[in-house]
Order: sequence, then structure tokens, then C-alpha cells
Amino acid sequence: MVGATDEIGEHASEVVHPIRDLHVTMLRLMGLDDNKLTYFHGGRFKQLSQTGGQPIAELMG
Repeated sequence: MVGATDEIGEHASEVVHPIRDLHVTMLRLMGLDDNKLTYFHGGRFKQLSQTGGQPIAELMG
């Protein structure tokens, strides 16, 4: 468990990360390099984590 929420669990109040950070963290934990994962769309290759994101250090162990 990382961080905390408000009293009803609706909003994060400590250690807040965007969802793209969670995606990058899950890919890294599976042993995949998120910078090398691409897919073909609209006539060109796009990077899976094109929007950025950093691994969540607290979950990486």
C-alpha cells in the first residue's frame, strides 16, 4: 500500500501519481522496457508510453 486517501476513499491525499505512472510501473515489473514498446497507428509507429510517466519507486521495491 502506498499513500492515503480522504476519509471516504474518493481522492488521494498522499503520494499522488497519475495513471500513466502506474502503467509504466506495471510494464517495468513485468520486465518490459516501456520506451521500446511501439505500435503502428495512423501510418507510423507510436510509443506505448508516449505520454510519459515515471515508475513509482515505492512499488518497485
